[in-house]
Amino acid sequence: MHNLIDLQKTLKISFNDQSLLEQSMVHSSYSNENPDFTPIPNERLEFLGDAVLDLIIAEILYQKFFHFTEGEMTKIRAALVRRDTLARIAKNISLGKYLYLGKGEKSSGGRIKPANLAGAFEAMIAAVFLDQGFLAAKALILRLFREELHKIIESGARTDYKSKLQELLQAKGQPIPDYQIVEITGPDHDRIFTIEVRTGKTVLGTGSGKSKKMAEAEAARMALSQLSADFTQ
Repeated sequence: MHNLIDLQKTLKISFNDQSLLEQSMVHSSYSNENPDFTPIPNERLEFLGDAVLDLIIAEILYQKFFHFTEGEMTKIRAALVRRDTLARIAKNISLGKYLYLGKGEKSSGGRIKPANLAGAFEAMIAAVFLDQGFLAAKALILRLFREELHKIIESGARTDYKSKLQELLQAKGQPIPDYQIVEITGPDHDRIFTIEVRTGKTVLGTGSGKSKKMAEAEAARMALSQLSADFTQ
């Protein structure tokens, strides 16, 4: 069992109540084999952490990605809080090595099982929430989920705007839309791309984003919002 001080260093959090973090790592199999061991297993913390994650991810999407529809935010949140995503993030911070597992669970690869990792991750989030408060939990989630968030946004919910726009234009006999960069601002590590989508010389919409894909998707979304009402009449 690794020292939980190392985990706190990874999280960049110093717990006031160390027992909360310890409890978040206790699998039920360990408690079953060690009935006199305290603290209790992490199921209750897992329950709370699931709710905290849902709320904070929802707030992040609402506050930072104001162009998303309700349906898009629901889809992205579901992708972010599903077991496989949580297990992947847990692996990135080597959470498995801190787990208290029973002998049978340990010998059967319990430290790398997605269910164990995801559950411990949720429990850990709850421990941070209880010990450090909402803002600390949110800051940690923002940091740990940054890569997953960008990955899902770029490859998931928003990419269908372009295909929807193309289908709408083709249905009305219009040419395939063309996307052109009109401006790039910001430093190299934090660029903002502005792109126009056109048919011929007509600008249908303009969008900005931290990548060309995001800017194109936003331009297509703007074009759809202006064109769909006319095209569907």
